[in-house]
Amino acid sequence: MRKISPLPSYFTVIAVSGLLSATAAHGQMVESAKRFVFKSADGKTDSAEIVTTYAPKRIVHAVAKADPSINPKLTRAASIAEERAHAHSREQCWHYVKQALLASGAVSSYPKTVNAKDAAKELVGTYGFKKLPVRDPYKAPVGSVLVYNNKKGAGHVEIRTKSGFASDFRSKVPSPRPLIGIYSKS
Repeated sequence: MRKISPLPSYFTVIAVSGLLSATAAHGQMVESAKRFVFKSADGKTDSAEIVTTYAPKRIVHAVAKADPSINPKLTRAASIAEERAHAHSREQCWHYVKQALLASGAVSSYPKTVNAKDAAKELVGTYGFKKLPVRDPYKAPVGSVLVYNNKKGAGHVEIRTKSGFASDFRSKVPSPRPLIGIYSKS
């Protein structure tokens, strides 16, 4: 009969105990509190919550609605702006918005102002736009023009689309700059 050497069984016992001690040294799970307890790099005991289910990011703002009182040419301008917009800014927001407004027929001639923050005065004075009583960009109707200011620079202009905002680029969120106003025409 062949004899089995005790050496492999010693290796197995040593390997298993090494794994158990390594696991215990790095951390342990406490089932009752749903927390993982571990020692940090500086030797302090710490814990973290165990995430057991995935919670996707909820939609905070609903899709924009078309207001029937707003000129349908502005809705067309929003579509044109979204089609022509890029993924990232080219720092030509007012240029792209002007082109979309002109292409849709919402304005009769190409606006002359250079800075985006001056768009509000020209849209109201020359093209018959009115400032809406809305202050929340997410509540702006589709096709409305949002004008922003910043202390240093030309400002920013974008058009509200059904799924977000568009100028020279498209975005799901409005600009973080201070809002001058939301403008539209009937």
